[in-house]
Amino acid sequence: MKTLRASLRIAVAVGLTAWILWRADPARVLAATAAADWRWIGVAIALVLTDRALMAYRWMALLSALSPGTRPPFPAVLRIFFVSTFVGSFLPSIAGDVYRAYSLARLKVSGLEAGASVVMDRALGVLSMLIVAITALAFAREMLTLPGVLLTVLIAGVGCLVAGAGLYSERVASLALGAAAMLPGRKAKLLGSGMVDAVRRYATHHLELTVVLAASVAVQAIRVLQAYCLGIAIGITAPLWTYFVFVPLIVIVMQVPITISGLGTSQLMFELFFARVGVAAPQAVALSILFVALGIVGNLPGGLLYLTTSRTAAPEPESALRPPG
Repeated sequence: MKTLRASLRIAVAVGLTAWILWRADPARVLAATAAADWRWIGVAIALVLTDRALMAYRWMALLSALSPGTRPPFPAVLRIFFVSTFVGSFLPSIAGDVYRAYSLARLKVSGLEAGASVVMDRALGVLSMLIVAITALAFAREMLTLPGVLLTVLIAGVGCLVAGAGLYSERVASLALGAAAMLPGRKAKLLGSGMVDAVRRYATHHLELTVVLAASVAVQAIRVLQAYCLGIAIGITAPLWTYFVFVPLIVIVMQVPITISGLGTSQLMFELFFARVGVAAPQAVALSILFVALGIVGNLPGGLLYLTTSRTAAPEPESALRPPG
């Protein structure tokens, strides 16, 4: 079943990307990419390395909610984070999250707390994308009339509200625990209820959550600047505020685990949104390809770290998230 799902994601990524390239004219897309100004590409690469370090920091801040004495050193967390981003470049994003949780559990951190930190990291990341997009839309309300903008904001907003309710509402938490009790098998029940309890622990850590959310907003702003630099590199003249509206929404869609590394969905959304502000399809598709490629470049340090990691340091999936009892 896992092999089938992975094959379907690859097929969707390849098929959707090929279709969009064909519509935009591959020769013109290639020409726009080849003519890129490498000075601006270099600035974008520096920004992506900066945002990776900041993303590792925000995860470290989340780990401060763990029990005293179990917080791993920042270098170890940074290493795990970079390796997980590399793993996520070639597999669905959840694979990188699983690697993070497993690896953290290897550092004498409770598997449930490790998993909870990854869940909260993801949730706050989506919330930060939404905050940046809504802030930009407040200054460009006409963008709400563009197809897909309002719908994406609404869906992401509902998701954030549900996540917030699960964190702070006793009633929603009870419903989640009830759902966990319906899982098949004793271990699955314990794991489900344990994860709910571990995530709920963050409800009392207001300072840490505020710091992580602020860092997440900074990450999204840096990501927007990355796309803007890439756009300048290939001659796109759209104003910066359009990037602040579009890029967070595009990244939200890229998180949907139906392709690999957002291939296909990113090309579709870049073309859909940027066409509305006068950007030609070949340039919009070229920008989307460079944006995905930039993310992969930012993940390459994780590949080097992965190669230097001994086999004995690799995570053990069969026990890392074992529920207590």
